Amino acid sequence: MSAGDGTLEVREHVSLARHTTFGAGGPARWYAEPATLSQLEEALHWAAERSVVVVPLGLGSNLLAHDDGVDALVLRLGGALAAVIVEGSLLVAGGGAANAVCLHHARRAGLGGFEFACAIPGTAGGGVRMNAGAYGSDWASVMERALVVDAGGAAWRTPAGLDLTYRHSGLAPGQVVAVVEYRLTQRPPAEIRAHVAELNARRKASQPTNRRTFGSVFKNPPGELGAGRLIELCGLQGHRSGGAVISPRHANFIENEGGALAADAVALMVEARRRARDQFGVMLEHEVVLLGGLELPAVE
Repeated sequence: MSAGDGTLEVREHVSLARHTTFGAGGPARWYAEPATLSQLEEALHWAAERSVVVVPLGLGSNLLAHDDGVDALVLRLGGALAAVIVEGSLLVAGGGAANAVCLHHARRAGLGGFEFACAIPGTAGGGVRMNAGAYGSDWASVMERALVVDAGGAAWRTPAGLDLTYRHSGLAPGQVVAVVEYRLTQRPPAEIRAHVAELNARRKASQPTNRRTFGSVFKNPPGELGAGRLIELCGLQGHRSGGAVISPRHANFIENEGGALAADAVALMVEARRRARDQFGVMLEHEVVLLGGLELPAVE
């Protein structure tokens, strides 16, 4: 594929197990890593002309791909689309910029408000797509606007225009976040560093940070009990299916202990939903994005 500022290579049958944090899933039918806005636009036109579904990958967290693969053009943004700069109180990040990199630039510039993202191992664009959040804050609270691109062109959208609510955005399939602007506040770098250290310590004490997971499995339902606590009370911590196990450390995580299939994770999710419904009358809604036609069977 040729783009105005260079050639964008579109590869076929690229393993998604190598590109996702859970380490499972079959190949992407097509895969590309656009490095500029024009390359991204060219990729989206290419997909539209062929009626090919587009899937942004980010760092591969919060995703579970079908074991048979994903019949789509999977995009991982790089180059200028993963760069980060500071302009006054604005932190401007490419959609593919890792949250850890964004936080590093914010701290160095003495800009606070993004510390909560230390608990989210994803990208700026992925954060917009799911209105990611932790420790009482989320993307909607710090984002000024995002540049959203599809086959029809690019447009800036505000949090209200994106309909950002709890773990939700109004982004449609085929739309990709190319740039995110965060409006942050002045804070001494030492305070930012200390706050991040505190949050990281809390996260490591309660989550399986050194295991292969895709992040939180289910959204927290309304009420006092979070998804993890509900699953724990159902007695499912340590419950296994194939190479996957419901984390003994935090029940809203599924660990790949080696050789786990996406089907193994789905089996555990189905069992967790069934028991939460039967024991507490709560129907858990998955937070992880399911790719390639992967679906949770209805709870019987």
